[in-house]
Amino acid sequence: MSLMLGKSDVEHLLTMKDALESVEEAYKIYGKRALVQPPIVSIDAEIGELDIKSCYSKETDLISIKSASGFWRNKDLGLPSLLATVTLLDSKTGSPLCMMDGSLITGYRTGAAGGLSCKYLARKDSKLVGIIGAGNQARMQLMAIKEVLDIEQVKIWALSLDSMILFKKEMEILGVEVTICETAKEACDVDILVTTTPSKEPIVKSDWVKPGTHIVAVGADAEGKQELDPDLYLKARAFCDSISQVTALGETRNAIEAGTLNVSDLKELSDLVLEDKYGRTTREEITLFDTTGMGIQDTCLATLLYNKAKSLKLGKDFDFLS
Repeated sequence: MSLMLGKSDVEHLLTMKDALESVEEAYKIYGKRALVQPPIVSIDAEIGELDIKSCYSKETDLISIKSASGFWRNKDLGLPSLLATVTLLDSKTGSPLCMMDGSLITGYRTGAAGGLSCKYLARKDSKLVGIIGAGNQARMQLMAIKEVLDIEQVKIWALSLDSMILFKKEMEILGVEVTICETAKEACDVDILVTTTPSKEPIVKSDWVKPGTHIVAVGADAEGKQELDPDLYLKARAFCDSISQVTALGETRNAIEAGTLNVSDLKELSDLVLEDKYGRTTREEITLFDTTGMGIQDTCLATLLYNKAKSLKLGKDFDFLS
């Protein structure tokens, strides 16, 4: 018998602390290479896109397969633009153990990845965060960063004033002061800078970023996307979740193509997590974390939710094999 968890079930179970714990464990598994993680499969469906991420964790003996889609006309049909599903499989038999909504998992674990980069790379006395973009992932990043650092102020800039006003209203509940910026440049004068847009042109210029800033680059998760001036890599120590992924899909790819970064200078965050080592070497250096998301993150967070659901007797049983 398998378990089915709908979005309301996942929402009931999931916390940002869970996500941070799971993603930190995922980095440890990745750092030890105790996994099999195939490349991302991307499908362009003309009016939408579908990404498939999968991973086998040798430590938990579970396999996860996540399909995450973006179909931008869905709103006209009364459906969410972003949809995702995660299936957990028993690695011994290949049988499905659990199928669950993956949209919240994707959002939370991406936020947690950025938050953990701040834990290991941002100045420990960071108080001011700047965020480019005011969508759901901007919220997730702030929630995660607030869990690991004592953040007091946030600057927000996005193309839509309405989205920034809503962001301010919703996120000040975290106990932070949110300031709406008139320009992207204004949002870059901060301790931690987060970019969360689907932009295909650079938004953040290199000379806008001051010494000591930690940058979390989230939005450029596919070929053709770009949020950062490639020259930023000339003055920043660059980290990522997966070298093979970011050099193919992420912000890092743009810097390599521009000749402002050598792959040999790129480090993976898992190296710091595995050793529980703070990565910043001076207060003045600029650090940069590029993330495109990894299947092992989905595996670990989905496993935690599956175990919580079983202990709380939440969800519905479903016989996939009958």
